[in-house]
Amino acid sequence: MKTRPEADFSSPLCQPYEVRQGEHGVLLMHGFAGSAAHMRPLAEGLVQQGFGVRTINLPGHAQTEEDMGRADWQSWLQAVKQACLEMMGELRVFTVCGLSMGGVLALMAAEQMKVDGCGAISAPMAVKNRFLHLAGPASLFIKRISWGDPGNRASLVDPAYDFGYPGFPTAKGADLNRLIRLARQNLFNLTCPILCVQSDADETIWKGSADCILEGVGSEVRQKLWLSGMPHVCTLSRELPAIVDAVDAFMDRVEAEKEG
Repeated sequence: MKTRPEADFSSPLCQPYEVRQGEHGVLLMHGFAGSAAHMRPLAEGLVQQGFGVRTINLPGHAQTEEDMGRADWQSWLQAVKQACLEMMGELRVFTVCGLSMGGVLALMAAEQMKVDGCGAISAPMAVKNRFLHLAGPASLFIKRISWGDPGNRASLVDPAYDFGYPGFPTAKGADLNRLIRLARQNLFNLTCPILCVQSDADETIWKGSADCILEGVGSEVRQKLWLSGMPHVCTLSRELPAIVDAVDAFMDRVEAEKEG
C-alpha cells in the first residue's frame, strides 16, 4: 500500500511566519501531525487584506514523529495560550483561528480566554478514523499508525505547502480525542463571534462537526462557510480564495462587535 512520503521540514514554508501590521491580528494553528505550512497560504492572504498574522508549529510537530510522541495535549494547548497572550498584549483586536486540531485548540482558547473572535476550519467534534477512536487501548499493541494512501486528496491540495508526518504515534490519537472532548463539552463558554468552515467531502471528520459547534456555543455572531468537494486540509485547496474572503469578512464583523 502506498503511504505518504516523508516531509522535509527544513523548507522555509514549514517555519513559523509572522507579519506585524495593523491593529487586528490573527493566530493561525495547523492540525494534528501537520505543520505551519498548512496555514501559510491563508496567512499570506490575510496579510494582503491588511491583517497581522502569526503561524506556529505546535510542540512535537515539523520535527520527527519521535518528537511528536514526546508532546501531549497539554503542551499543545499551552503553546496556543502562550501565543495568544503574547499577541493580545500587542493588538487592539485579536482573533484565533485553526485547522483541524488547530481549530479545536482555537475553540479551547476562545472558551478559556478573552479573545475577540474564533475561526474553526475543518475542526472535528468527532473523527471518522477508526484507529483514532481506539487510540488509547490500541497504543498498547500498535505503536504507530500510517495515514496510508492519500488517494484523491493528493490531487486536491497544493503539494508545495503539504508538509506533515506520514503517520503518528498511536498514543497521540488519545491526546487528540481528549482535546475534542474537552472543547465539545465546554462550547457554551465560547461567547465571541465564531466562524466555522467545513467541506461536505471532508474525509477525516464527522459531517456534523461545524453545526455541532455553532449550535453549542454561546455566541450571538455565528457564521459558516460550507465548501463542496474539498479535502480536510482545505486551506491548501482551490477554495483558498473563498476561505480568505470569508475570514476577512468575519474579522471585519469581529472588529464591529469590538467597537459596538
